Amino acid sequence: MNGRALAVVAALAIVAGTGWLARGWFEDAQRLTEERAARLVADAAMAREADIAGVVEDRLAELDANQRIIDRGVIREIQKPIYRNVCLGDNAVRLLNNAAAGRAPEPTEPQTQMPGEATSAE
Repeated sequence: MNGRALAVVAALAIVAGTGWLARGWFEDAQRLTEERAARLVADAAMAREADIAGVVEDRLAELDANQRIIDRGVIREIQKPIYRNVCLGDNAVRLLNNAAAGRAPEPTEPQTQMPGEATSAE
């Protein structure tokens, strides 16, 4: 009986060790599956963000190109000779400046009589 009990104890030890080893393998497989799933989710998120970044980058490039075209158009308009010529005289510019500042324009009638008018009135 002594040998038989020893065999049973040895068999139980082997079964327990094998079960413990199998349980470790099972838990490792679960952890590996979780890590792979997390990696797939992270890779999908990175790919999505890369796509969004590419779209934003393309749109910014278009806007930058549009800005350059608008700037060139403004420069061309400003450099036209029509804008270099003086269109208004000094008095007209003074009148516009007074209007922009909210001041009353200078009177157009003289304060005193002109010397020629004094002799003609007599």
